[in-house]
Amino acid sequence: METLYAALPIIILIILMGVMKVSGDKSSVITLFITAFLALFAFNLSVPDMINSFLYGMLKALIPILFIILMAIYSYNVLLQTKKIEVLKQQFSAISVDKSVQVLLITWGFGGLLEGMAGFGTAVAIPAAILISLGFKPMFSAVVSLIANSVPTAFGAVGVPVIVLAQETGLPVIPLSTAVVLQLSVLMLLVPFVITFLADPRLKALPKNLLLSLSVGAVSLVAQYLAAHYIGAETPAIIGSIAAIIVIILLGKLIDRGKEKPAGMIYSGGEIARAWMVYVLIMALVLVTSPLFPVIREVLQSVLVSTVHITIRGEVKVYTIQWLIQGGVLLFIGSFVGGLIQGGKAGALLVLLWRSVVQLRKTIVTVICLVGFSSIMETSGMINQLAVALAAATGALYPLFAPMIGALGTFLTGSDTSANILFGKLQAGVAAHTGVDPTWLSAANTAGATGGKIISPQSIAIATSACDQQGQEGSILKAAIPYALAYVIIAGVVVYLFA
Repeated sequence: METLYAALPIIILIILMGVMKVSGDKSSVITLFITAFLALFAFNLSVPDMINSFLYGMLKALIPILFIILMAIYSYNVLLQTKKIEVLKQQFSAISVDKSVQVLLITWGFGGLLEGMAGFGTAVAIPAAILISLGFKPMFSAVVSLIANSVPTAFGAVGVPVIVLAQETGLPVIPLSTAVVLQLSVLMLLVPFVITFLADPRLKALPKNLLLSLSVGAVSLVAQYLAAHYIGAETPAIIGSIAAIIVIILLGKLIDRGKEKPAGMIYSGGEIARAWMVYVLIMALVLVTSPLFPVIREVLQSVLVSTVHITIRGEVKVYTIQWLIQGGVLLFIGSFVGGLIQGGKAGALLVLLWRSVVQLRKTIVTVICLVGFSSIMETSGMINQLAVALAAATGALYPLFAPMIGALGTFLTGSDTSANILFGKLQAGVAAHTGVDPTWLSAANTAGATGGKIISPQSIAIATSACDQQGQEGSILKAAIPYALAYVIIAGVVVYLFA
């Protein structure tokens, strides 16, 4: 019964959003109250601990998740206000007239680069918004951005998920990073194909889509493997995405041969540079403050630091916010300064920031409730109950299901990093009892977590906000579920066969 009670919040959330088509904000509020009730009466969590668990989850929801979502949307709104989005649209169109090339470049290439540098929803929000500006339908833009934001999340935010996994399990970073890339190798070839197929599903487009996806996937795989094996967790997503962007652009030129040539650029080099300034500044700030520059990062980490102490079940949890390396702050600086360079006025840009907050009001409720109920589930023992039950039920077949536990963690928390904190030690512990290499099984947690990211309610909330589709969370979840399930199953088979 405990396992059934632990699963109820997830089941109810899926039914509300996916079957009954209840909006994300309402579904998350209902699920929060049901989770709180179960935690109190089925798992004996005290009222103060439950309240503090929710507050702790709310803190994590506000910073970094909602802060970064807000600033990612704000960065796009700045481009709309300064009208520089038209320059970017024309430039993306000038690279190729082919839809598969455009979508793969924006979601897998540019989106993967954003994930590798910033993470936390930027790689869903910004590519989805750009696709809509190019004329793609909102539902398509949301779903394809969610699918693309899977593989790169393993090394998102400059490798934080794998670095945290190494800390939790006590395993070395480089072997873990290499194992994650190997487990995702098949998916690096398949996900680009799914993206190109969704962009252009015609039968006669199949050879072109195969050429694109296999070439881009293979280059991404080789680049990520070399980066993981020789450098570590910080750079695979970044280097892999840059390599993919180069190949996509070159193949785009090849595919366009014999077709009507895309319109040449009508903007000057200076106008193009100003149009890209928001994203260039964001990426520069994220990179300079990343672990790749430890001296700068250490200095910034010690300035403007806020700490909040919350006691849960006798343990004092310290939530620390290092403002000068906080992703939301970096996004704001890049967006605001970039907007000024693009000709925007400071007052108008600040008014636009408030409008962006109002635009996300339903998303704010949704994400706070989702992260809040996952925090209550963790504190009460529901999440651990589900993981242990799955491990006990699968026995010798456990490696086949190990990625599913990671996917469960990301589905609940919206974060690959959080999934590794929740279940990293569990995976390593099961490996010790089953004779499987703990590095391989721990890496499986991250491999599965990247699949759970596709249908994470938090990611879906980001996609609906970027596409102005609030209230359509259920439809997007329903459309994305088959891809997420297939993804996790493939990851499980790979982990099992080579365990």
